[in-house]
Amino acid sequence: MFRRRKEREDAIDEFDEAQAPDESTEDAREPDHSGDGEGSRYNLPPAPRPDGPWDLSEVKEPGEGRVDLGGLFVPGVEGMELRVEVAGESIVAATVVLRDSAVQLQGFAAPKSEGIWGEVRDEIASGITQQGGIVDEVEGPLGWELRAQVPVQLPDGTNGVQLVRFVGCDGPRWFLRGVISGQGAVQPQAAGVLEAVFRDTVVVRGEAPMAPRDPIVLKLPTDAQMVPDGAAPEQGEGSKFGDGIDPMRRGPEITELH
Repeated sequence: MFRRRKEREDAIDEFDEAQAPDESTEDAREPDHSGDGEGSRYNLPPAPRPDGPWDLSEVKEPGEGRVDLGGLFVPGVEGMELRVEVAGESIVAATVVLRDSAVQLQGFAAPKSEGIWGEVRDEIASGITQQGGIVDEVEGPLGWELRAQVPVQLPDGTNGVQLVRFVGCDGPRWFLRGVISGQGAVQPQAAGVLEAVFRDTVVVRGEAPMAPRDPIVLKLPTDAQMVPDGAAPEQGEGSKFGDGIDPMRRGPEITELH
């Protein structure tokens, strides 16, 4: 089952109404749901991020200790593997694999004055429950997140479930989603490093016009060598966030040792 929990209203206490910029066509607001009870989950300005993830404008040396993927600077961790996910001809997600845990990172454009993580959580949860999965919404170390049991087919052909954590953060004109899997989804001690990777990621939104939810395209580091992991399987329905990326699918790899 899926339990909705109202987000804390103090997430917007530090924001002055005068800070809200004028609306534009790109960043037009969704309809006002303030009278329906659940509407308070949506249309909120991005909450403060004192511990990250970071916008490019907030970091003096984004490449210090991080891998430059263009749209994201991903922190390097000793012994990690870095895998990239491709949609069509574009690289749109990166996965940091550390031992038996992983976190997939994907950035998206977002409105200037509104966060989208609240409604995205509902969409992801609805898609998983429609597939027969189980989703719980909790407030974890990275804020509000989804902890899900996602139906999967096991190698022997039988049906099983995979435990996954969906985390997210609204930034200035961007949204960063993380998908934590493996032991990091079930063991707090295994999740700590992956949570730190998510927090210390730098997002490069750029100034080009982008519609909300458009993926922020990534690139390979200049000295990287792509190691394909065999032919990619045909994608079915794809992600419920509309990005076409399956967080459980292994992508081409870049091995990074730090």
